[in-house]
Amino acid sequence: MGTTARTADRLLDAVQAGVTIYDLGRRLTVGMPQSPNHPAFGLTLPRRHGDMVRADGGSAANDLLVMGTHVGTHVDALAHVSQDGRLHGGADAADAQVGGRFDELGVHTVAPMVRRGVLLDVPAALGVETCEPGYEITPADLDAAVSRQGTPVGPGDVVLIRSGWGRLFDHEDRGVYVGKDSGVPGVGADGATWLAQRQVHAAGADTIAFECLPPGKGHSSLPAHRILLVEHGVYLIETMALEELARDEVHEFTFVMAPLPLYGATGSPVRPLAVISRG
Repeated sequence: MGTTARTADRLLDAVQAGVTIYDLGRRLTVGMPQSPNHPAFGLTLPRRHGDMVRADGGSAANDLLVMGTHVGTHVDALAHVSQDGRLHGGADAADAQVGGRFDELGVHTVAPMVRRGVLLDVPAALGVETCEPGYEITPADLDAAVSRQGTPVGPGDVVLIRSGWGRLFDHEDRGVYVGKDSGVPGVGADGATWLAQRQVHAAGADTIAFECLPPGKGHSSLPAHRILLVEHGVYLIETMALEELARDEVHEFTFVMAPLPLYGATGSPVRPLAVISRG
């Protein structure tokens, strides 16, 4: 039996022995909080049961889905952000989008991820329940989380940064989670540089914009997007559900995620999973 077959057997053995799966994706619902910069989620039933009934009495319903690719839990492709007219790798942004799609850096180029995942629980490291609105998570905060948990971050990892803001996703006032007036916690330029220096493959957060939004500023400045997407080619995953992982103190896990292969799109809805062995 070859090495590949033995590895596959070990992986299958671990799965058959039993795993616990944490769903890190938000449920997609009409009216959910989202960035005002993207088309909203909408779902209708053009055909309902009874609209057409077959001779044997059977009937089928179908759906029409309309949504932007950056609402709900989603991944940003490298084509999503440009800086001074250039995309990651130096491609001309205007030329790259001719034809209405990004052939080179679209989300169809984002390979499925099965990688080491690390949750950095920043509020736990700071001794608070939730980071304050508009709080910038610093490299010192990230180091504190790593030290507290004993989970160093290395090349190729997927790092998920919990601010605690995800608790507000289901607030009756959807604007609270968006945080336009209050601000939203997250990493800034320094925190993004900390991640880039560790050569992470992707980074995620429990907020809409991933990074720190100062009060009243909204999405007017996104330096972490520039540093991670444009300068270093690090994918971003936004609007994640991280509370269950934090509750159970699961800080290291197998991270699984596959974007939809939307040819030329700047992002994709995703349903990321954190998987750990029950043993």
